Amino acid sequence: MDFRIGHGYDVHALADDLKLVLGGVEIPYTKGLVAHSDGDVAIHAVCDALLGAAALGDIGLHFPDTSSDYSGIDSKILLHRTAAMVREKGYEIGNVDCTIRMQRPKLRPFIDAMRRALADAMGVDDDRVSVKATTTEHLGFEGREEGVSVSAVALIFRP
Repeated sequence: MDFRIGHGYDVHALADDLKLVLGGVEIPYTKGLVAHSDGDVAIHAVCDALLGAAALGDIGLHFPDTSSDYSGIDSKILLHRTAAMVREKGYEIGNVDCTIRMQRPKLRPFIDAMRRALADAMGVDDDRVSVKATTTEHLGFEGREEGVSVSAVALIFRP
């Protein structure tokens, strides 16, 4: 079998009175993500990991923030399309793992819903998706609650 690994990373700023969507789940909070799309930084990192594994470039190449087609779009749609691109190249998704870094709010109550939402968008079982969250102990832009960063890795394979 042909195995490939990809890595993705994304960052978005936080601002007052915007919607906070992470891993396909809307999370109640006083701040949300500044972005052209819905700002789902977790999905964007996963898309980049999958695209990188398949040598298909990055999310900006396929879904540019200069296009009105993607203004306010639900990032689960982008992830669904990304998974389809990976499959068009003859690969299947083995697993995805992502780590969300932000100080607040606590994300543990939303992790299982994120795993399900990501799995549904990719068309895989949720046991192939891992989502972890951590604070940065008040260090850096995440710790100061100025933004959120996410790193992701993906394994794809050609059966």
